[in-house]
Amino acid sequence: MEPIREIEGRAIPFGAKNVDTDVIIPAHWLKTITREGLGRGAFETIRKDPANIFDSERYKNAPILIAGDNFGCGSSREHAAWALLDMGIHAVIAPSFSDIFSGNAFKNGILTVVLPQEQVDRLLEVAESEDIAIDLDSQTVTTPFQDRFTFEIDPFRKHCLIEGLDEVGLTMARGQAISAYEAKAGQQLPFLSGRRAA
Repeated sequence: MEPIREIEGRAIPFGAKNVDTDVIIPAHWLKTITREGLGRGAFETIRKDPANIFDSERYKNAPILIAGDNFGCGSSREHAAWALLDMGIHAVIAPSFSDIFSGNAFKNGILTVVLPQEQVDRLLEVAESEDIAIDLDSQTVTTPFQDRFTFEIDPFRKHCLIEGLDEVGLTMARGQAISAYEAKAGQQLPFLSGRRAA
């Protein structure tokens, strides 16, 4: 997982409310066994409209998505987070998220930023023409117009995102402690390793 400290650039001013995971990545894309290429299927039904915002040249390679209330509701498919990452999205700003989507996003290295609706509305307005910056250290979202919005984040999630630690990385970081425990357990409980007690 890539560490996240600052994310700056264009933000897609999507703003739709109650966007479920089937809209983010339709079910027929779930047959894949790899994460690569899911970005092509992201928001597929919306992208059927040639004038859709996701394929606009103005927001090409945008690392931020601004969404509406209850983003990521519906089924618990982790493919939704994978599809956003494959699109190049590293942060989603919304008034609220589905708990399952928020968890999946975090575990895959996507920062979810919860802000009040009026602040999200302001960012939707700014994103039409200007870049937006997110600083995870200071937990702020800023614009070139001196807007400065603070957000809350669980300290454990913040640590993991800044350090780029997924569940495997967290386990590997405890490698010495795990090895020490295994050595001690092997001496105290030799039957665990197939050896007989002396």
